[in-house]
Amino acid sequence: MIIDDLLRLSEDQAVTDTAVSTNTIDLSQARDIGEGKPLYMVFTVTETFKTLTSLDFSILVDNDAALGSPTVLASKNVTLASGGLAAGQQHILQIPPQIASLGLQYLGASYTVTGTTATKGKVTTDIVETIQDGKKFYASGWSVA
Repeated sequence: MIIDDLLRLSEDQAVTDTAVSTNTIDLSQARDIGEGKPLYMVFTVTETFKTLTSLDFSILVDNDAALGSPTVLASKNVTLASGGLAAGQQHILQIPPQIASLGLQYLGASYTVTGTTATKGKVTTDIVETIQDGKKFYASGWSVA
């Protein structure tokens, strides 16, 4: 996975209540970013969350850079009990290719807290072309005699 600072929506963003990403991507116009290879939004938990019930990670588009009244393109709910909100956990959503048909200029993310307000927890969110899908180990195919 190759990360580009210009495609980073949040960097160690503290999420104690529902919030949008600190940064947005200005598409300059309604642009078909889905043409070609799929793009992904990778949400990485950089500090373990505490006290909340669950957190929704969402991909947003809006005409407002502050993402004031966005359209949700995709979302994933992760519960605290599942262990998915521990530091180092990654959650990946594919950015839907139909983004251009919505005619909205700004792309961003949101974090929706469910249950009690979180007392702790941070997220870094990036847009990438390729994702890592876990560690894979293969036999070497040779041996030492």
